[in-house]
Amino acid sequence: MIATLVSQPVLPVIWAGIMAFVILAYVTLDGFDLGVGMLFATEHDEHDRDVMVNTIAPVWDGNETWLVLGGSGLYGAFPTAYSVILPAIYPLVIVMLMGLIFRGVAFEFRFRAIPAQRHWWDWAFLGGSVLAAFCQGAILGALIQGTKIADNQFAGGALDWLTPFTVFCGIAVVFGYALLGSSWLLWRTTGKLHANMRKHTFVLGIVMLVMLAVVSLWTPFLNPSFNHRWFAWPGMLATGVAPALCIVLAVIFFLALRRDDSLAHEKVPFFCALGWFTLGFLGLGYSIFPMIVPPSLDIWQAASAHSSQVFLLVGAVVMIPLILAYNALSYYIFRGKVEPGAHYH
Repeated sequence: MIATLVSQPVLPVIWAGIMAFVILAYVTLDGFDLGVGMLFATEHDEHDRDVMVNTIAPVWDGNETWLVLGGSGLYGAFPTAYSVILPAIYPLVIVMLMGLIFRGVAFEFRFRAIPAQRHWWDWAFLGGSVLAAFCQGAILGALIQGTKIADNQFAGGALDWLTPFTVFCGIAVVFGYALLGSSWLLWRTTGKLHANMRKHTFVLGIVMLVMLAVVSLWTPFLNPSFNHRWFAWPGMLATGVAPALCIVLAVIFFLALRRDDSLAHEKVPFFCALGWFTLGFLGLGYSIFPMIVPPSLDIWQAASAHSSQVFLLVGAVVMIPLILAYNALSYYIFRGKVEPGAHYH
């Protein structure tokens, strides 16, 4: 792999890194607010639900900026990959966008609905969150398992994505986002809701570890190149780093839950959950790189013209720091616990 990198143009590698960062930023940031929506299934008190929504109200729309940037970046920097991936997962993309629309509308309307109709918007918020999370996991699974390509075009059927692996990945992401949501609420809430989130975070942490292990063991058998990279010497040395770090994070995670007696400890489970997602994402990158559409389309074959990538890079260098600064400022201004009765609408 190193020899391949040395002998190829550098810009596609830079853009692959940018796209990886953008996707990871979206998953980790928008993941917890989707998780908050899914936890409506466990919390039925209207006042608690208001608090849950108010913890994400100042930041949720900014989180989804990364999704827009990821889609436009893929189209501009890797148009061939864009033209292959989209036809392969159109049903999932359409359902995901419908879910995001439902939850976006419900987010605003539930505060203004009359009490007799409010539960409908709560269900829309919950359902939209689950749909979006499941579709994102299934899209990830479809990408990992491979796409049929002929002459740099999608050559499969409309339901090629629908396999046990993609369904399991979708379910795993639902539970993973729910963990991010519960650990976020553990950090940001007080009282009974805080106590409930502590219990949910403990259970979801166990489920997350089990599902992460299953996906990790399943992935190498989807493609011979994955298997070779994971288990052949000396690659297996790198392969062992992620599981070891996951175990370390698990120890820290559960110890922090047991010592939930200070604001510092309340933050730890959330950042450990983010760490699990990051390690899983890095493991995925290690498995498929330099492929952008496994098993046969790499980043150089999918890249746009050199001049186009240079032009886009200038925009990315300007916009990404601005988005990061906007996000950081939002989180800083609206830091701290959200008490019942606080409103952002």
